[in-house]
Amino acid sequence: MRSMFTPLELFIGLRYTRAKRRNHFISFISVSSMLGIMLGVVALITVMSVMNGFHKEVRERILGMTSHASIIGMDGELADWQKVMELSKGHERVVGQAPFVEAQAMMINGQKVNGAMLRGILAGHEPKVSDVGEHMRAGDLSLLEPGKFRIILGRELAALLNVVVGEKVTVVTPKFSITVAGALPRLKTFTVVGIFEVGMGEYDRGVGLVHMQDAAKLLRIGDAVTGVRLKLDDLYLAPQVSHELASQLPGIYRVTDWTLQHRNFFRALRTEKRMMGLILFLIVAVAAFNIVSTLVMVVTDKQSDIAILRTLGASPKSIMTVFIVQGAAIGFVGTILGIIGGVALSLNLEVIVKQIEKLFRVDFLDPNIYYISELPSDMHLSDVTMVSLTAFVITLLATIYPAWKASRVQPAEALRYE
Repeated sequence: MRSMFTPLELFIGLRYTRAKRRNHFISFISVSSMLGIMLGVVALITVMSVMNGFHKEVRERILGMTSHASIIGMDGELADWQKVMELSKGHERVVGQAPFVEAQAMMINGQKVNGAMLRGILAGHEPKVSDVGEHMRAGDLSLLEPGKFRIILGRELAALLNVVVGEKVTVVTPKFSITVAGALPRLKTFTVVGIFEVGMGEYDRGVGLVHMQDAAKLLRIGDAVTGVRLKLDDLYLAPQVSHELASQLPGIYRVTDWTLQHRNFFRALRTEKRMMGLILFLIVAVAAFNIVSTLVMVVTDKQSDIAILRTLGASPKSIMTVFIVQGAAIGFVGTILGIIGGVALSLNLEVIVKQIEKLFRVDFLDPNIYYISELPSDMHLSDVTMVSLTAFVITLLATIYPAWKASRVQPAEALRYE
């Protein structure tokens, strides 16, 4: 079977990509098309790497306070939590577990009032499912001792309440006590023994950590807990593992995982990445239109050459192949240069941004405003492959019409006035 590309067709197609005396303008447009494809591929690889880096950074910060999965009692109380702990410990995917007590509360210091999530933890188990202990600005998780009624606040929450380590806050829960004066909310004074900052406003501004027994006593749930939090060796298996464990337990339980707790947020990030990629692909599309115009002009300029080739026995398919080779060469070189530039930029983005900031004395991501002070980059081979293949396919598609037009040139018409 005859191959579509022969040495003659490859030679002529590549020859047409180089300038001669009378077609410098055509070669200029060819170079412009090549640069357009290169810039489009560079922009796509770099932006998608930044989006991946931002996604990864946010996910890690969220999972610094939340667990991969949780098994929770249907009524908010889990009495047989020790059984859940033992069962989960035997699962091959579970690498850590910790019980917790959780409830909404109001925190008061004088005239300062702020709503927050009160979370009761065990200092010995919490590091197994979260890294909040690694983000302590003051104090330590080990200071949370049963019966001492101590609390660790997020940095923003402490600032809103205007408290520092050693001062006290009053915690008011939705549980009520019946007294002679009527139903009154349960409240307790806690001593601030630590401040943490994980870099997510949702947690730095809305979470207070206390000992699990103190939280249970305040909420009057006895020896029960709200649920058990799990850490897995593969966070993407969280929905599957949590349901497997819940199905093995007697009774009915509510299971949740990190993909459900922040579903809308991560879906928005994925949508943003897709839309950004679609918009940036327009750069490649514009460069592909330049290839169309380049080849159309080449076909017009080379009509006599095409006619001579036809009279020498070249088939319409061969003529079409010549111009496909020319357009493919432009797209291939532009794509390869784009891959090299995009990979190099993505791998060195943080260093380049720092040098630009230092040179112009500016902060693109001011740490006083943004939680992320450095531009994150996480390049994926799959993204590079997808961008490269798509860009090259677009350029190939752009060559079809001009190449087909060239194959339709009639020798007699082209040579009539020569």
